[in-house]
Amino acid sequence: MNTPSRTKQRTVLSLEQALSLPSATLRMRQLGWRVIRIESTPTGAGLPGDPNRYIGGRVADDDRHSYFIAPNVGKEALTLNLKDARGQALLHRLIDALEVDVFCCNTVPSRYASLGIAPEQLRGSHPALIWAGISALGPEVPDAPGYDPVLQAMSGFMEVTGMRDGPPTLAGIPVIDLKAGDEVYAGVLLALLERSDSGAGKTIHVSMLQAAASWLITLLPLLDFGCQPDEVTRAGNEHRKFIPTNVYPTADGFIYLAIGSDAQWRRLVAIPKFAGIDSEVRGTNQGRHHQRDAIHRDMAAVTARCGAEELLADLRAATIPATRILDIAQVRELPTLRTRLTQSHLPDGRAIRMQPIAVDDAQAARELPFAPKYGQHTRGVLGEAGLAASEIDTLYAEGIVA
Repeated sequence: MNTPSRTKQRTVLSLEQALSLPSATLRMRQLGWRVIRIESTPTGAGLPGDPNRYIGGRVADDDRHSYFIAPNVGKEALTLNLKDARGQALLHRLIDALEVDVFCCNTVPSRYASLGIAPEQLRGSHPALIWAGISALGPEVPDAPGYDPVLQAMSGFMEVTGMRDGPPTLAGIPVIDLKAGDEVYAGVLLALLERSDSGAGKTIHVSMLQAAASWLITLLPLLDFGCQPDEVTRAGNEHRKFIPTNVYPTADGFIYLAIGSDAQWRRLVAIPKFAGIDSEVRGTNQGRHHQRDAIHRDMAAVTARCGAEELLADLRAATIPATRILDIAQVRELPTLRTRLTQSHLPDGRAIRMQPIAVDDAQAARELPFAPKYGQHTRGVLGEAGLAASEIDTLYAEGIVA
């Protein structure tokens, strides 16, 4: 399969599992880079390799289940026993022979040294290498496991998600995994830019907690502004500041409507069906804030009498942001997304549609080979690094690769 070419194809070796780092290296693969994912050799305890291989429905075979596929399309799969000094030596040989630009990992930092992958161990021998690692709390807390739901709880995300009178709630997608992955992606691109001037590599540590907390831009600073407690806790489907912004019932479903300025409020109440909810006090957002609950009741009384499409037509004419609440199947069919979906093919040839790339890029690969089987490319990659067939056979026999 041909993928768009760039000035130089980059090569990434990634000791990766779960979602945070695979999401980052997927974005690199979409740029046309070569991504080789490293997984551990079997230990005899449990299933081999990335645990995500076995999560969700069985898609292609025993080690390619549904949760594993999308973040790993287009990648190569290599197994390597980094607990053995021979495996660590082989890693250095691969970095040299394949002219690796980037090494990534998302294991706990307390294991870096014993696996031979600490920044000083790899960059000491390969000073131009860019080293990037994701961990829960950074290397200062080296044993903390990084699980998205736990980090959502720790970072305050759960405290500010959910209904006002309900319990703290997880976001519907693993936002912290994906945020951490995006930080690795951005950090690697910056490091490559800097290396083009300096010739030196870089070490990048991404703390999932710190990355998540950087998104508290509308909340954390309020603590020093004398905010009220309800400004930094759950608000349900409302916006804490702009009113009315909420989910409203219609005669045939729900819509989400957002009023972000007083000018939009004036356009809303100029629609005949909403004229009765206006008042002098409600002409400003500050005034509407004091009547928040009453406004939401008045809005719902109007919207509940109307069909969703009728309401949305009125709101579009008034250039007020509003939409039906779409399920995932409906999102996939949106005209502005439908032609931007990425794609792969199952081993039997069936096409599968996946999420779009984040930003349009004419050179980005929109179709990539199916996610690899465990260890699928081990022999080929080792041969490319100059190992003879007999050497590779010995590595298999001694459990250095699998």
